[in-house]
Amino acid sequence: MSATLIISLIIGYFCILILISFLTSRNTDSDTFFLANRKSPWYVVAFGMIGATLSGVTFVSVPGMVRDMQFSYMQIVLGYLAGYFVVANVLLPLYYRLNLVSIYTYLEQRFGFWSYKTGAAFFLLSRTLSSAIRLFLVASVLQLAVFDEIGIPFSVTVGITILLIWVYTFRGGMKTIIWTDTFQTSAMLLAVAACIWIVSDELNLGFQGMVDTISASDYSQVFNWDYKDNDYFLKQFFSGAFITIAMTGLDQDMMQKNLSCKNLGEAQKNMFWFSLILVVVFILLLALGALLYLYASDKGIALPGRGDDVFPYLALNHFPPIVGIAFILGIIAIAYASADSALTSLTTSFCVDFLNFKDRSEHERVRLRYMVHLGFSVLIGLVILAIEALNSESLITTVLKIAGYTYGPLLGLYTFGLYTRRTVRDRFVPAICLVAPLLTYIISANSADWFYGYEFGFEVLILNGFLTFAGLMAISGRETDLELEERIQ
Repeated sequence: MSATLIISLIIGYFCILILISFLTSRNTDSDTFFLANRKSPWYVVAFGMIGATLSGVTFVSVPGMVRDMQFSYMQIVLGYLAGYFVVANVLLPLYYRLNLVSIYTYLEQRFGFWSYKTGAAFFLLSRTLSSAIRLFLVASVLQLAVFDEIGIPFSVTVGITILLIWVYTFRGGMKTIIWTDTFQTSAMLLAVAACIWIVSDELNLGFQGMVDTISASDYSQVFNWDYKDNDYFLKQFFSGAFITIAMTGLDQDMMQKNLSCKNLGEAQKNMFWFSLILVVVFILLLALGALLYLYASDKGIALPGRGDDVFPYLALNHFPPIVGIAFILGIIAIAYASADSALTSLTTSFCVDFLNFKDRSEHERVRLRYMVHLGFSVLIGLVILAIEALNSESLITTVLKIAGYTYGPLLGLYTFGLYTRRTVRDRFVPAICLVAPLLTYIISANSADWFYGYEFGFEVLILNGFLTFAGLMAISGRETDLELEERIQ
């Protein structure tokens, strides 16, 4: 594939995104930017959320991990379904009842000022890091496929990547993203389907032959019942459920789309259909991964050591050019679908949670919103450059590890708030939310020695949330007792 072809594809793709932005960002205000005036069709939100949920990391990492994990990732996906059920039936009703723009406002109403700021700060940290990792992936692929060949350094590639997102999101915000995500999800699914069809054809397999071949291979194993293994079913299932509750239900980025629906009923309908479609998409990605390894084995191709490199390596070097085009299109679509909404949600959270937006005029809101949007764009770019020197493992594993340590305090805060009637000493909450991840790391690092060979995987999120919950319990009391103590002090 020539650099000219790939650059032309990228330019054409972003021309479509900019056109969508132009059509959706006319006559917009802050309410449009934050929640699309709460007029988003639920079915459009449901379909577009697929792209925003998966990201370029999933597009590359899930097929690549089939070599080591087979289809056991479906254990996590089954947990996702349980998590989405909780989000739809517990958290969405709460957010709609309180009429929230930023979901972290709930923490202020329930606990107080410091709890509110702590929750919002953990979201900003987690989403900035995870978005940077996801964009690092697409920037790395573009660097490998195009920009190395024409002598453009990686830092410039990163700058271009961030600039393109900023151009089509800075005005329309959520209203634009609802529609660009729909287009980008369509492009991603088309790319996955094209890759599966072409790779199957290269192996001389029809549809039934593909299904039979994958089923008969060593890659099709789903369930693992060894409780000491990181891939043990219950560990993966409950990790998936709590990851979904934290990374969707307690995440401003994902909830902002749901809150843009007209009412609670439509938001719940969106969540139901979105979760079902997501399961199908993961099955397709895992099937693609199995086909990639079967193809490499059949052709005697030596694959890269890292699973994340397998799909890009084969698509760009060993398959017909149409697969390379589909791969570039797919990874651009899925990466930008995730990153553009993240940038908007970071802007929303910082403006609402830290800049007291409700007390400002619309003119001030627009000016500050533009500045914050630009600031987070620059920050994510700088984090990407830092990640370049540190990356050493599967990126999807890195994203989920970050989630375990940064969303754990949010999980503990919301669980305590929803399922107890106790009041906390608000000023101590930031310390609890910092100590809990530290203790989680210490326990996880020593678990094999302390717990007879048991090793923590993605369930560090559950442990982190439990420790946060326990810490909040330690600084809590009945409301009357705490009020009396505060008066004495």
